[in-house]
Amino acid sequence: MNKKKESLPQFHEGIVSSNRILYTASDFAKQSLMYLQEIGELVANKPHKSSRDNLSSFLFFIVESGSGKLYYEGEETELEEGDAVFINCSKGYSHETSLNLWKLKWIHFSGNSVKGIYDKYVERGGQSVLHLKKMEALDNLKKVWEELLSIAKSDDYIRDMKINTGLSKLTELLMNESWNPEGRGEKSTKRDLSELRRYLEEHFTEKITLEDLSERFYINKFYLTRIFKERYGASIGSYLQNLKITEAKRKLRFTDLSIQEIGEECGLGDLAYFSRIFKKVEGISPTEYRNKW
Repeated sequence: MNKKKESLPQFHEGIVSSNRILYTASDFAKQSLMYLQEIGELVANKPHKSSRDNLSSFLFFIVESGSGKLYYEGEETELEEGDAVFINCSKGYSHETSLNLWKLKWIHFSGNSVKGIYDKYVERGGQSVLHLKKMEALDNLKKVWEELLSIAKSDDYIRDMKINTGLSKLTELLMNESWNPEGRGEKSTKRDLSELRRYLEEHFTEKITLEDLSERFYINKFYLTRIFKERYGASIGSYLQNLKITEAKRKLRFTDLSIQEIGEECGLGDLAYFSRIFKKVEGISPTEYRNKW
């Protein structure tokens, strides 16, 4: 069961008016899920600056109205209505409202998987501040905030599971907005990579080299290597290997082909090499996999 949570208006010397829920997740949630630490909203009554350092938390917030600034990793970024922030609070940060006093909605959350998700977000070019151009994206983020607030207020006995689902949706939406090659001084190759990915999925059993792909799609092979991993979360080699292993599993389960024939048909070479690679990926040999399934 979850420990006591509180939902009380908080007033700090007249500087802000805030309403928040401090949430204590179960031990199960802390070990196995993404979990909520705090969720709330505030209205600034006076210009002020808030600073935090070395928190075991990740912070997401939306500027609903007004404006201000974020200080994070040595950078100062202007914040305006409709902007969203996603940062790792283990690093020091500050934010302050301007004379145009702001209203914020925020979420502090954590979990064993969040650091990896955040690192992938940054790797893809995700910024600490998202100047959201699509109203739909902002509406979706607000909707997740509202859903999480409702769950946190409830007495649902599986609310930690529902909170995990909500936080998964939040990070999915943030990751979707993270692709930012322009902010890295690069040109987007979205169309070319989409075509390239389809090519890999149609020809993965064949011998494919970076040089071949570079010539076919007119992309420098070193740039292609980096940009593919940023977009799809895996190197081209790993992506091809996973396609081959997936096809091999299908054939092991649903055909009577020999192990050696399957390895050859999937582009995984002779029996010894196929068995070695398969066990490296799946943890068991092709024969063991076939017998288990």
